[in-house]
Amino acid sequence: MATKKQMRTAQVRHKKTKKGRRLVLLSVIVVVSVIFLAIFFITLFDYIYPPASGKKTASKKRDKQEVTLYFSDANERFLVPEKRLIPKEKEPEEQAKEIVLALIAGPGPKTGLVNTFPLKEEIEGVKREGEDTLSVNFRESLVANHPGGSAAEMATVYSLTNTLITNLPTIKSVRILIGGKEKESLKGHIGLRNPFMMNRELIAPAAPPKEG
Repeated sequence: MATKKQMRTAQVRHKKTKKGRRLVLLSVIVVVSVIFLAIFFITLFDYIYPPASGKKTASKKRDKQEVTLYFSDANERFLVPEKRLIPKEKEPEEQAKEIVLALIAGPGPKTGLVNTFPLKEEIEGVKREGEDTLSVNFRESLVANHPGGSAAEMATVYSLTNTLITNLPTIKSVRILIGGKEKESLKGHIGLRNPFMMNRELIAPAAPPKEG
């Protein structure tokens, strides 16, 4: 049977052990808190002041490329070129898609030019066929929303064709698909069965230089 002295000694040891555990636990809590705060402030600092490499990455995402888009003139007789900056893509098909999207978005507000596609038209995809043909797949809405008429259909077909061929040197012809399939025409005037080549006759003649 333990004596009173032994019992007191055991109690003292127990208190010291308990106190030691508390100190260890408190130390762990303090260390974890410090690490958490350090990570938080480092992350916050990087967010407010991004490193130079981050800025370079962001600038790459904002890289632009100048392209020439063709829209109808006010009388819808000729196609008029308009310069535009669009996102620059590495893959040719992705770049072609950006060009088509810019064309669909329409001309600048102060140019006096006319859009050749229905508003908010969408494309399902752009695909290269062979060495020099590009197929552009539009949704069925292009047919449903197109105003029709030989002049309007001609403008749609050749604004697209001339724009893509002008900006993509390796492309010589453009095929138009609707809903992933070949269609006879948009509204019964311009056949869509065969690919289209560049049509320079529809491009508006350059204005004569002004006399000094």
